Amino acid sequence: MSSVAPSEMLSDMAPAHEPVLPGAQSYESISEKISGIVLTKPTARWWLIAFGICSALTVLFFGAIAYLFYKGVGIWGINVPVVWAFAIANYVWWIAIAMSGTFISAALHLTRQPWGASISRFAEAMTVFALAIAGLFPILHLGRPWFFYWLTPYPNMMSLWPQWRSPLVWDFFAILAYLLLSLMFWYLGLIPDFATLRDRARTRAKQLIFGLLALGWRGEARTWQRRQSAQLLLAGLAVPLVVSVHSVVGLDFAAGNTPGWHSTIFPPFFVAGAMFSGFAMAMTIVILLRRAFDLQNFITDRHLDNLAKLILAMGLVLAYSYVMEIFMAWYSTDRYEIYTSLTRMRGPYAPVYWALIFCVVIAPQALWSRRVRRAPWLLFAISIVINIGMWLERFMLIVTSEYRDFLPSAWGMFYPTFWDWAILIGSIGFFGWLLLLFVRFVPVISMAEMRELLTHERGAS
Repeated sequence: MSSVAPSEMLSDMAPAHEPVLPGAQSYESISEKISGIVLTKPTARWWLIAFGICSALTVLFFGAIAYLFYKGVGIWGINVPVVWAFAIANYVWWIAIAMSGTFISAALHLTRQPWGASISRFAEAMTVFALAIAGLFPILHLGRPWFFYWLTPYPNMMSLWPQWRSPLVWDFFAILAYLLLSLMFWYLGLIPDFATLRDRARTRAKQLIFGLLALGWRGEARTWQRRQSAQLLLAGLAVPLVVSVHSVVGLDFAAGNTPGWHSTIFPPFFVAGAMFSGFAMAMTIVILLRRAFDLQNFITDRHLDNLAKLILAMGLVLAYSYVMEIFMAWYSTDRYEIYTSLTRMRGPYAPVYWALIFCVVIAPQALWSRRVRRAPWLLFAISIVINIGMWLERFMLIVTSEYRDFLPSAWGMFYPTFWDWAILIGSIGFFGWLLLLFVRFVPVISMAEMRELLTHERGAS
């Protein structure tokens, strides 16, 4: 017979179910930890430094926009034949990041995944902030942005009747609908937490502010039931809306006859790219918040592992899309499609193409390793590389389809100016500025969902 005690044998075995909330947690400890970040924890030095840097970049962003209004789009590097460049690349990049936040929260809510409770709150915030920034770029690109309301399809005396078959018209409806749904879904989840902050606040001003934001929440059974029904309805609407929104963005390109764009693969290709870059941005924010606020007991290695698996899966779909794009250009025997594919690989912008292949296809393959998927700083580095690569992918897709027209006499290179870079970097700073305000004044993790999760885990144990 074996001399090993049963308890020792069990200790060497992997747990059948890894808990989402490790350690001795209680309702009080959950509320104290998360609400303390907003109510009692002093403003950290790192937050002040980061907020100062992001504030400077925000000033740069809006200063560049003001100068753009004064001088016009000539301050950018665009010209015939490259009339879409940084502004549209920024738009597609930001709206792709926005697509995944609410999708993560809604999909995990519908599938009843317990690990989603820790990351849904700031994923939804990421959606709202990124979508607000993305919506600015088509307006800035108009040349006369004060006429932006002409984009809205409304009957008027100027006979600006919309072309309903154009994806640009549906782009307006899709983005507006997604923004409104994301705001409602985000705020609906915040209401019980605002009530907790109201009840735990020590000053009259905070009690009044959070009381107004809580909308009179008292935690009655019927209000919980109505809230859960509304969340389920909005989550059910959010998932197909995510797919439709970025499909319409893909059709903005595919509806034209420009070589490199005219492809039926673009709608699913854009959806996969949006998920990929959005998951990577969520990973970046998850790791920073986990480290900054000591949230290892709420954002565990299991969360990082699951999110890394989603990134890897979407990365494989995107790699397949790149292969199919090249294959379809060859299979079509269209000389212009073949030339566009080849010039991306060995033309003047070839370094951009091969850089994005490394960032988007090669670097994520490290996520096959479980050790990498549970190493926070390696994941942080990979997520940054992925987001750089996804911006390069949008730049390459747009510019390399424009800079060489059908006639060699119409060829022309694009060179970004200081103002192109200022608006791009400034928009990143503005996004960081909004996130820093969010984590300072709003609970970064849903206390209501974490308490509900604790109840389920206790019942399962």
